[in-house]
Amino acid sequence: MGRRARDRRRQQQQRQERGGDGGGGDQAGWAGGYPEIVKENELFERYYRELGIVPASEWGAFMAALREPLPATLRITGYRSHAKEVLHCLKEKYFKELQDLEVDGQKVEMPQSLSWYPEELAWHTNLSRKILRKSPQLEKFHQFLVSETECGNISRQEAVSMIPPLLLNVNPHHKILDMCAAPGSKTAQLIEMLHADMNVPFPKGFVIANDVDNKRCYLLVHQAKRLNSPCIMVVNHDASSIPNLQIDVDGRKEVLFYDRILCDVPCSGDGTMRKNIDVWKKWTTQNSLQLHGLQLRIATRGVEQLAEGGRMVYSTCSLNPIENEAVIASLLEKSQGALELADVSSELPGLKRMPGITKWKVMLKDGQWFEEWKDVPSNRQTQIRPTMFPVKDEEKLKAMNLERCLRILPHHQNTGGFFVAVLIKKSPMPWNKRQPKVHQKLPQRTGDTEGTAANSDNGPECITEEPTLAENEESKKMQELQNSDTEQSKKEGVCGPPPSKKMKLFGFKEDPFVFLPEDDPLFLPIQKFYALDPSFPKMNLLTRTQEGKKRQLYMVSKELRNVLLNNSEKMKVINTGIKVWSRNSDGEQFGCAFRLAQEGIYTLYPFIHARIINVCIEDVKILLTQENPFLSKFSSETQKKVKDMAMGSIVLKYDPDPEKPDDLQCPIVLCGWQGKTSLRAFVPKNERLHYLRMMGVEVFKAKRKEEESENKTAEEVQHRLAQTEERMDVEDKEQDLVTKMEAEIGEESSHSPVESSAMEVENKTEDLDQSSKNATSHVNQESKDTDTSNGKD
Repeated sequence: MGRRARDRRRQQQQRQERGGDGGGGDQAGWAGGYPEIVKENELFERYYRELGIVPASEWGAFMAALREPLPATLRITGYRSHAKEVLHCLKEKYFKELQDLEVDGQKVEMPQSLSWYPEELAWHTNLSRKILRKSPQLEKFHQFLVSETECGNISRQEAVSMIPPLLLNVNPHHKILDMCAAPGSKTAQLIEMLHADMNVPFPKGFVIANDVDNKRCYLLVHQAKRLNSPCIMVVNHDASSIPNLQIDVDGRKEVLFYDRILCDVPCSGDGTMRKNIDVWKKWTTQNSLQLHGLQLRIATRGVEQLAEGGRMVYSTCSLNPIENEAVIASLLEKSQGALELADVSSELPGLKRMPGITKWKVMLKDGQWFEEWKDVPSNRQTQIRPTMFPVKDEEKLKAMNLERCLRILPHHQNTGGFFVAVLIKKSPMPWNKRQPKVHQKLPQRTGDTEGTAANSDNGPECITEEPTLAENEESKKMQELQNSDTEQSKKEGVCGPPPSKKMKLFGFKEDPFVFLPEDDPLFLPIQKFYALDPSFPKMNLLTRTQEGKKRQLYMVSKELRNVLLNNSEKMKVINTGIKVWSRNSDGEQFGCAFRLAQEGIYTLYPFIHARIINVCIEDVKILLTQENPFLSKFSSETQKKVKDMAMGSIVLKYDPDPEKPDDLQCPIVLCGWQGKTSLRAFVPKNERLHYLRMMGVEVFKAKRKEEESENKTAEEVQHRLAQTEERMDVEDKEQDLVTKMEAEIGEESSHSPVESSAMEVENKTEDLDQSSKNATSHVNQESKDTDTSNGKD
């Protein structure tokens, strides 16, 4: 039993001994027996009443909404054709089963699509997490959500968290920076937008996803890898000083400027009170005062790296103008016209929003108000800074158009609270105008293709653009203040960076990224065996080892390869690329030592011209439900196709038939293995279940037998469900932390095939058990960090 599960059991026993339910009931929104938190905070109410952010006539509705549990929301992810099939399955099967259903005497409201999210791909329901987990009537629906989330087809993401990526207006050719990316739900949206056309395996754009917390970067990797994109790179830097990168443009080095930047900064998180109920007792104005400087530095660094004509979205899950309008106003003022707020009032029709405000005051945690900087006594000037106050010059204030900012209030559409501002860069920042562009002629490379993009934390300093001119001294002071206050902020529930004293100097050691040399003999048999198209970008293949046998081959886009080769000493890269081939010990006797990997098959498929077998839907069902079926079980057409084909790795392709609308209407590409007398699919378990659901095959298995549930108390059943979900989460994350040795592919083998991840290190079989224990320990700590984390979604 895990530590968290034991804590839950102990708390439940304590509640029983007290003779009552101290867990806060549904209001807590969790299945555990936590002490009840009173949803009252006098300072919070006084502060926001005085600021007038919420219309006086709506104050009662606003506070009532904050005290209600946040409804569950989900977003359907992935390629559009696959997403539409998941949507069809949800609407025609699972949502229909919820009709006229009652849970604890209350009728379950039918899920509703978010009117402002495109193509009905986002939904919300009144079911809290606790209800979903504990109710036997909802068990099938809950298992569907858990399983589809694990394989990346559904993201259980807060509704307001979906807004910033939509307002970025991403196109497949855009270079994107996500500055504070973990845990990764918004990053996933950005990746999906790059792959809007699934017929283009390598979009010209890419996403560089950054986070300051090394451990949370691995959670980010886990989220991003579900989408199997060669266009994502996860890096580990302080967003306020993230290095300038360089790229090779026609033989010379130029600074990389991003077309789109998502700046979802750490915040006090008072917009998340409905799900993070600890904020009720921990909220104080001090949180926003401590974070303002950090938020301004991150936003400043963001606009410095934004291309002219580019768009940056600044967002927080806070309602506080000190973290919102004050940051934007300060940024606009010192930009001297280089930035402007975009008018997005016509975008996302159906989204209810409040305009940004132009007047506000600053309050200390003791309740003392200040309207202007000149009123602040000298002994308070380290806590309160000039940039926290609104601009007094009416002409300047009018030109800023702060009303173009968006503030989402919880009671308007049953969501959390949120703030968004969309900035357009019209010209270079004034403090960068004097800095010449980098046009450094690159030396001729003799072994360019075999360059190693190794991680180095001790490399030379990057070329940086000065953050400010007059603001430099203030930034230094704010940095000192932030360093001293971060530990206290964390204790008070502030969504800030972790204390530096607890950060490991280098985090986890990463393997190098080694691109395959152009003349590497390893590639020729692969090219011949799969009849790869001449256009196949073999220069983009890489491994994670410099010595010994290459066990896995990964792939990145041409643009990310450019970034890796030119910035290896500046960046701490946590992960990039998708696995496309895995070494098979028996493969050489069949003509190729590498079998296809399901993770990268949608990227590889357009370049493969041999060993492709088109199968019907009944064949797909056999492949996904039977471990190693004999050839005789397949359709006669499939048997004919494989009759004269040599043994080894194959591609199994299903194309939908428009004349059979009841069948699955999206294409499926599976990795398989043809033996002497059998045909099998190498697909991870969660993906198998996903495809079977889409084909209408019932895959639900009860987590407990009926006769057992009759003899258990409600609390025991609830405890078992919580344990099951926790174990599923841990097992799923272990796939990204521990190598699971490949199953034998020979005809006699009965082991299930397992796909490993690009961040894994090859281990020997005898080391696996110990590694699993270590990984479980790491994941448990990661889960704890995630569960107790801030307002970021």
